[in-house]
Amino acid sequence: MKLYTVKQLSDLAEVSVRTLHHYDEIGVLKPSKVGANNYRYYDDAALLRLQQILFYREIGLELMQIKEILDSANFDLVAALRSHRTVLQEKINRLNNLVSTVDSTIMHLAGEMNMKKKRLFEAFSEEKQKQYEREARLQWGPDTVNQSIKLWNSYSDAQKKAIMEEGGQIYNDLTDALEAGKAPQSPEVQDILQRWHEHLRYFYEPTLEVLRGLGQGYNSDPGFIETFTKFHPDLPQYLEDSITQYVDDLETAEIERMLAEDQHKRLQG
Repeated sequence: MKLYTVKQLSDLAEVSVRTLHHYDEIGVLKPSKVGANNYRYYDDAALLRLQQILFYREIGLELMQIKEILDSANFDLVAALRSHRTVLQEKINRLNNLVSTVDSTIMHLAGEMNMKKKRLFEAFSEEKQKQYEREARLQWGPDTVNQSIKLWNSYSDAQKKAIMEEGGQIYNDLTDALEAGKAPQSPEVQDILQRWHEHLRYFYEPTLEVLRGLGQGYNSDPGFIETFTKFHPDLPQYLEDSITQYVDDLETAEIERMLAEDQHKRLQG
């Protein structure tokens, strides 16, 4: 029977060691064996359980809800996997629609802008814009879309121009970083991603899920690939890698905050 250390499992599942420690602490994923040196070891059954945890987390369940499901006497792994596949495919479709709608709307609002390298944004007709808005309303509800449009319309023409110039500069800076050989996880690139995150708030409040979806969409949607490869052939992949690192760091920080809160509550108790 093969056993995996915490670090090996962390690398295999692409989750942090701290996350696995947290799962152990709350009982959602206990190690299969604890050595005399107090090292945690995980077997193949633990790997399958971790896969289920990550699937259920992906569709928005809380950890204690997941623990209750997995510990249920009638839990069926194969049936769960089939259900996950259906839900995840639906989620992929929704995220792709959201990414396409949001960025196409931003491109439309930007108009044709001359930037220091090439045009990042292309103009869209009013008819096309109305189509995007209809799709967004159907997918995400009228309130969310109306709030985003209302927010944009609250800006003056000068503010709109400045916002779009700022967005263009962010993508130019990312292209410069790519050409300079900066790694996606480098502090310089991650600082630019923080600016990108703040910039999106001019249009809507992006969740971590949406941020990750944007990164994936930039490297999978044909329209985005065509746009970004005008800057550099490797930019779509570079954007996805950089944004993935950025979101992973935010998630790690959130877990650390939760652990600190739990520790504080235990000390207070």
